Amino acid sequence: MYTIDTSRIAFPSPESAVAGSDWDILTAVWGAGPVVKAVMLILLAFSIISWAIIIAKYRQLNRAQKNNADFLKQFWLSPDLASADEHAQRMTFSPAAAIFRQSYVSLSGLNPAPVGDSRPQGISRSLLSREETVRRAVRGALAMQVQRLGQSLSFLATCGNTAPFIGLFGTVWGIMSSFHQIGLKGSASLATVAPGIAEALIATAAGLVAAIPAVIAYNYFLGRVRRLEADLEGFAEDLLELLKGNR
Repeated sequence: MYTIDTSRIAFPSPESAVAGSDWDILTAVWGAGPVVKAVMLILLAFSIISWAIIIAKYRQLNRAQKNNADFLKQFWLSPDLASADEHAQRMTFSPAAAIFRQSYVSLSGLNPAPVGDSRPQGISRSLLSREETVRRAVRGALAMQVQRLGQSLSFLATCGNTAPFIGLFGTVWGIMSSFHQIGLKGSASLATVAPGIAEALIATAAGLVAAIPAVIAYNYFLGRVRRLEADLEGFAEDLLELLKGNR
């Protein structure tokens, strides 16, 4: 049988292992080329804006959902539209309250025909105009609130789709620069190639760091916005029938 002489095998010392793993990312980024630095700045801006949108959108949807529940409860318990309008004015973050306020203002601005007017054509035109005005007011208010709820989500989608490619561009450029330096120095050793490639790969990692939270937040907020939109559409249909029947 063969025996292995372990005394001839050189194991790395703990000091050398610590020294080899002591690698500062900020120093590596600072030592990268101008193109890689520009890519890192773009990705940093994407990440900061994305997190600001995530925090603001989370608070907005939470307040909208809570105010919606409170307003709808008070709305269906109100004896008339005037009382419902008083509750709506206090629910500043409720999309349903905003839809009702805009529709109620449009309804209050209409001038219906006198009760004793015996002109059939005039009454018919007045009723058609009134119903059409109410319908447009409700639909317009609904579209405005849905757009407000989905505002800024497109940036999260853009960040999630483009940030990895921006980081990949920085990586490709950094690797090209590393190979260019290898050609100038005439040395292709691992010690020469590894630092430049490691610096270049930071751009890809930064792109993923910026993209992953944006994609997760976009899908999460999109689901919540769609649920709120479905609730608002149901409320708009009920409100439309209620306002059309309110003479």
